Amino acid sequence: MGRRKSNNTSSSNNQDSPFSNDMELHQPTKIRFPDEDDVALDAAAETSNHDESMCDVDTSVSVCDKPAEDPQCQPNVSIPDSDEKTSADYYFDSYSHFGIHEEMLKDVVRTKTYQNVIYQNKFLLKDKIVLDVGAGTGILSLFCAKAGAKHVYAVECSHMANTAKEIVEANGYSNVVTVLKGKIEELELPVPKVDIIISEWMGYFLLFENMLNTVLYARDKWLVDDGLVLPDKASLYLTAIEDAEYKEDKIEFWNNVYGFDMSCIKRQAMTEPLVDTVDQNQIVTNCQLLKTMDISKMGPGDASFTAPFKLVAERDDYIHALVAYFDVSFTKCHKLQGFSTGPRSRATHWKQTVLYLEDVLTVCEGETVTGNMTVSQNKKNPRDVDITLKYSINGRRSVVSRVQNYKMR
Repeated sequence: MGRRKSNNTSSSNNQDSPFSNDMELHQPTKIRFPDEDDVALDAAAETSNHDESMCDVDTSVSVCDKPAEDPQCQPNVSIPDSDEKTSADYYFDSYSHFGIHEEMLKDVVRTKTYQNVIYQNKFLLKDKIVLDVGAGTGILSLFCAKAGAKHVYAVECSHMANTAKEIVEANGYSNVVTVLKGKIEELELPVPKVDIIISEWMGYFLLFENMLNTVLYARDKWLVDDGLVLPDKASLYLTAIEDAEYKEDKIEFWNNVYGFDMSCIKRQAMTEPLVDTVDQNQIVTNCQLLKTMDISKMGPGDASFTAPFKLVAERDDYIHALVAYFDVSFTKCHKLQGFSTGPRSRATHWKQTVLYLEDVLTVCEGETVTGNMTVSQNKKNPRDVDITLKYSINGRRSVVSRVQNYKMR
């Protein structure tokens, strides 16, 4: 899904980090990852992307939460025949393949941030019992073991659990890391409680694949009262972009395909958010905070919500799409640490989520696009996300009011 533009260019205009508001810091904070543990941290300063990511954020808009069902991951059973599989089956099957783990491990922003959080905050891990939810190859468990954890229970539901066991043995950590294969909701740990839960649960649009509720289940069942969840904060943001060239290529293309009308596909394409990288120069408006989730305190239903937004045009331009992205932070560290997946950040495998609008909005500097976004789990498969977008503009050159529905599948 490569775009014609790259978002690897750093932004130097980052004085107003949203973390200076959310974390009640006295000064705007640049999150950096200094070296600490030999060669393993040499690239840390390069991989920090909070320094590059933040734009002005309006945090004054309130959020109206709506409840949602607690998702269930599939138990560790034999995979059914292909004609009997659901998308939930494919979810776990996909994590049995090495390619997806290679992509995640090579996401330097993602993996180095976790490594730095663990290695630079060994006082949090020392002699603690850790639960790694969705362990994959076991990389986070190995980080914790090396940092001095008393014991780590690495839970993985896919067949990758077998490989994780081999990796743990090959690196001499079998006495510290125990890999458990199965569904978190059905497992019993060898210990009654754990001190820390660590997980890389975030999906596209933050909530796609919805592994968050599995983390919350583990938190409620096994975490001690004063225990830690790493990471403990995640925030979803919205902005607007000019994207005429790419919208023409991806959406308008279906109007005339070698002389034939295939616009019925266009209507379907408009409902599917596009996961792709966005050039920061395409951004037309401010960035709006939609929702901040406190993973240490939130309930399962908080992953579904309705949030209002107000996007203010920063120049005369056109708006073809809204773009969502998220930030993740570890607030219990000695120094605030985390990363952003925004267009002004170093690219990650999460990229950004592009929601194309049916209308082309002609905006003048200072005009506003207002509305609200409703995010909810799909009723048939809670790992999928349904999005309803209501937006309107009453400007000099555009007067539009519309509701659009999107489905992340």
